[in-house]
Amino acid sequence: MTDPAASPAPGHLPPGPAHGVIDSLDHVQLAAPPSSEDALRAYYSGVLGMTEIPKPPVLAARGGCWFAAGSAVLHLGAEEDFRPARKAHPGLRVRGIDAFAARLTAAGAAVTWDRELPGHRRFYSCDPVGNRLEFLESEPGE
Repeated sequence: MTDPAASPAPGHLPPGPAHGVIDSLDHVQLAAPPSSEDALRAYYSGVLGMTEIPKPPVLAARGGCWFAAGSAVLHLGAEEDFRPARKAHPGLRVRGIDAFAARLTAAGAAVTWDRELPGHRRFYSCDPVGNRLEFLESEPGE
């Protein structure tokens, strides 16, 4: 009889540095229609306050743009047969969620509050090309 701890389940590697370890999330990629960069810049930089990151020239030729704020990095890539992500989404942590929601509303973005996540206040909104975004803040004391 073999020891179940001695061999991993099929398709799974045992933990350990010999097999590599994921230690952080580098970025999230969202799709956008070709030639939407101006609208994306206006929203992600102008409304959300993110900083645009220059793309390497070889990748810039493909279109799209990259943004960062704190440790959050979003890549928006041009996709010919674009369809917005309506369910899949990045969750972006914010400070001062009420003021942040007001800023989006003032910019014409719809904000939909969701009270279902214990210990957090959160809302959903969409970028100018229809991708769903979640904004959340921990409840005080959490």
